[in-house]
Order: sequence, then C-alpha cells, then structure tokens
Amino acid sequence: MATRSIVLRMMPLLAGMFSRLADENIEFQQNALNLNYDYVVIGGGSSGAVVASRLSENPKVSVLLIESGGTENQLSDVPILAATLQKSALDWKYLTVPQEKACFGLDNRQSYWPRGKVLGGCSVLNYMLYVRGCHEDYDQWAAHGAEGWSWNDVFRYFVKSEDNRDPDIKDNGWHGKGGYLTVQRPKYQTVLAQAFVDAGKYLGYPSTDTNGAQCTGFMVPQGTIRGGARLSTSRAFLEPVLKRPNLHISLFSTATKLNINKHTRRVESVTFDRFGVPTLVYVNREVIVSAGAVNSPQLLMLSGIGPREHLAEHGIECIEDLPVGLNLQDHIFAGGVNFLVRDPVSVVQSRVFTMDLLRTYQGNATGPLTLLGGVEGLGFIKTKYADPKKDWPDFEIHFASGSPVSDGGQTLRIANGLQQRLWESVYEPHNYEDTVSLYPVMLRPKSVGYIKLRSRSPYEHPLIDPKYLTAPEDILSMVEAIKICMELIKTPPFRRYGTTLWDIPFPECKGYELYSDEYLACVARTYTSTLYHPVGTCKMGAVNDPTAVVDPRLRVKNMRNLRVVDASIMPKIVSGNTNAPAIMIAEKAADMIKEDNP
Repeated sequence: MATRSIVLRMMPLLAGMFSRLADENIEFQQNALNLNYDYVVIGGGSSGAVVASRLSENPKVSVLLIESGGTENQLSDVPILAATLQKSALDWKYLTVPQEKACFGLDNRQSYWPRGKVLGGCSVLNYMLYVRGCHEDYDQWAAHGAEGWSWNDVFRYFVKSEDNRDPDIKDNGWHGKGGYLTVQRPKYQTVLAQAFVDAGKYLGYPSTDTNGAQCTGFMVPQGTIRGGARLSTSRAFLEPVLKRPNLHISLFSTATKLNINKHTRRVESVTFDRFGVPTLVYVNREVIVSAGAVNSPQLLMLSGIGPREHLAEHGIECIEDLPVGLNLQDHIFAGGVNFLVRDPVSVVQSRVFTMDLLRTYQGNATGPLTLLGGVEGLGFIKTKYADPKKDWPDFEIHFASGSPVSDGGQTLRIANGLQQRLWESVYEPHNYEDTVSLYPVMLRPKSVGYIKLRSRSPYEHPLIDPKYLTAPEDILSMVEAIKICMELIKTPPFRRYGTTLWDIPFPECKGYELYSDEYLACVARTYTSTLYHPVGTCKMGAVNDPTAVVDPRLRVKNMRNLRVVDASIMPKIVSGNTNAPAIMIAEKAADMIKEDNP
C-alpha cells in the first residue's frame, strides 16, 4: 500500500497527537491590518519568522509579517514524513529549466525545487537537520568583503537561538541552552546509525560534534525537533509571541511590489494580495525581504531592482541596476548511491507504519516516526580535491537507512521526478527490500546559475537555472566522493548486516565498466538531486563590490530602508545544510536593524 494511503488511513490517530486547534490559521491570522507599520517583513519562513519575532520584542514598534501560505498541520509535524510534503499545498512546487549536464534520469531533465509556501517556510518541509557549516565558510565571507561575518562574529547568533538538549553535546562549550530553537537527536535509532559512525572511524574520521570545534567527522545528527515532532521557525519563534499586540501576521498574502520613491530611495509602501484582494500598507522605518533565494530576487526585480537589461526585456523600469538573481548556488548529491542489506534492520514502510508504532509515537514521542526524514547519519569528508591542511571538508554524506524502494516508490521517486524507465529497470525489482543510501553532497560547487523573471506577473514562477555539473571540477570531485561512500559500505560495521553494492546497473551507463570512474560520473549526471539549499541570489559584499546586491548590514545598495534577510545573501554557500545558517542570519540582522533604528 502506498505511503500516502497508509497515512490517510491513520489520520484519525495522527490528528490526535497534538493539542492544537483544528484550523490554526485562525490563531496566527490578523483579521484587521493597520494602514502603516514601522517594519514590514515579507516572507514568514526560516529567516522571516525569526526577524519578525525579534523586532517585535520592542513594544514601541509595530511589525507586519506577510506570508503567502497558511500554517503547517499535524502531518507536517511527523519527522519521517518530510518527503511526503513535497508537491503538497505547503510547497511552491518550483522546477528548474532542463539541465544540460545533469538530471538526465529525471523527467524532462528538470529538477524539482520544493520551497515552503507556509508560515515557517522551508523549516516546515526540510529534513530538520541542524548543521551550521564550517568555521572557514564564514571566515572566507569576511575575507572577501562581508565585514562582520567571520566565524567569531556569527557564532554567538547560533548560540542565541539554540536550546540544545542532548547531554553529551549541550555542555561542550559550543551550544546554547534556553533559546527558542530546540535542538536534539531523535530518541530512536536503527542499528545502522551507529554502523555509519563506526564505518567513518575505519576510514580515519572521528566521531564528533560537527557543529562544534571541528566540522570534519561523523555523527548521528541533531535536528530541530521537540517532543518527537518537527519544530519549524513558526512554532519556535512565533507561536510563543502571538499575543504581542504590536505583531501582526497576514497569511495567504503574496507581496507583488515594493513601491519605491526614486528620489528619496525609500520603499514607501508594499502592495500585496491578501486572499486575492489587492492591499497596501505604508512603511515607517524599514522593509525586510525574507522570501528566500527564489522569491526575494523575484520581488526585487518586479519592483525595479535588478539587472537593467533584463528588467527592460519585461518592460520594468530599472530603479537600481544591481546583479539580482545571479550567483545562484545549490547543494546537489548523486542519487544513485544505494546499497542492498541482507538483514531486516533498515526503515521499510511495512515495518514503520503500523498501529503499534503509531501508538508508541503518540504516547512516548519515540520510534521510527521520529527519524529526521530517514536520515540517520552525517559525515563530513575530504576528497583528494580538498585542502588537507584545513578543517574544510568538501563533501557531506547523508546516510539514510532506506532508499527510494523502501516505500515501493511512492515518495522519493515522485519527489525527485525519476523517469519511469530508470525506475522500472533499476529500482522496482527491489521494491520494499532492506536497503541503505549514502548520498554524497557537494558542499562548494563551482557550478553557478541564475534566477530570472519569466514575466512581469508575480504569480508566474521565475526561470531557475542552477547549471548543475557544468563546471568540470564538480563531476570529478563527485566521483571521488561516491568512491568513498562505496568504501564505507564495505567496512566491517556495515558488512555485519550484509550490505552489498546495488546489483542492477543504470541502463544509461551500461557502455562503461561497472563502478569505473566513467560509470560513476554517468550515474551522477543521470540521477542528480538537489538538497534543497539554493542561496546567493542577493549576494552580500562590500559596498564597492559590483557583484554584490546588499552590503554587510544587508541593506540593498543605494536604498535607504530596504534589506534582504535570508539565505539569498550568502556570498558563497556554506559547507552544510542551510536552515541553521538562515536562522543565524536573521538573528544577526535583527540586531543590526535595531542598532540602525534606535
């Protein structure tokens, strides 16, 4: 039976797991809006929810948070169901343009790009992994013009948010306690989680807190969860402060234009459609655009801030000629790195979705439903292309105690858009069998793409071209990372459970010797998957940097009261998952906004 069918059948039990209102939109939604606000925050996602919460701490200022979607629900709170949320009503359902050098095994060679269309944004859709990136990432930002964003500058903002609850980690000097954001491991693990960490030791990698002193190493991941349930930024940062009279939240509200006075260089008002009705609010102090790496550049360009020639193509007057939408970076992994397991120890649908385990989850907040989308291990490794002298790994291995066949192809296969021929020939013969996956994630890709307007309509999805694997260095390093994954699976900790290489080759790659470098490169170009981490499209840099959109205080260049606060400001993508850094960016930005508006 399909995963979605099982979930629907068990809805009555799932719906009783949390004591919340049936229609939570009522709780968050502001019925009547003011004519003007001191601060207008556009986008209530991983960053915007944090900014709105922090700015509203001052009772003397008014804050409006505008969000295109509604609120999350009981099913989105169940951690293992993360992938089933893609292509749902909570998702913008973006698609890239067909890729020239990658995604050959995906429908029309296009990559699905889930983005959260919901209060809490991508923190409602993601796999909840709490990863900060490496210290070197932020030191490199500062060295290249992002003054004030070195590791020593940003570390305290990671700590500020955090309420770390794992005894072996929370007191090691690298984490916070008492913040809004609960961080902890699931209470449940399969035996394969420890096997992954032990396998890393066989290859010389330490078992360590990769969010601490050293990011190279292996660990069972921590996640943004509380009581066995997902903890989005909406739950963490907004739910506790909903009674603040100076914070208004407008749901189902899509910002369509920033109304800019060309002479004063100020955003005077924001136009948005609220439940489809055009609405206008005036701005006293600042507008903070936190709509994410896709929607933030789209809104800026629709409002006249962007590349002059591109705006002219769509008949948009250019108010400020800036490289908006360029510098697009994303983490990708090779999706075909799956392995068979002899013993019944992995996460298989028939063993997970049972009434007994659902009751265990309901009563004790434990069991396999608490797993972070099925990801049970993280390993930060170095290929031969990484600098051996630096603690700056170039790949992150996501270890999943399952694969696309674990539910018979009902979730990951559809979410990734696998072509029918590839699915039927490579995966379907092993439906519902025990498997594991070691997904090598390229942390600092050389391939860089762009986001452009498709039209002047705010409702038409922009053109997204990440240009996956167009840089020759990327495919070379990806092959090396896959080879390390294959070494890991051959170590005694995995061999104990009878792990073996997948026994069916990719049909597109049969012209190459099985598991040769050429074959592995073909697999990577065939099953190319996003890790859902687009960044960089409103790049931060020095004021005199012609490639930058915002300055180090996140102010849009040559504008007086407009900032961008989300992952789009990253000059270079961080070496890890991007949700925790997006929250950190918002924490730091909120302090800067307060300092600049005493």
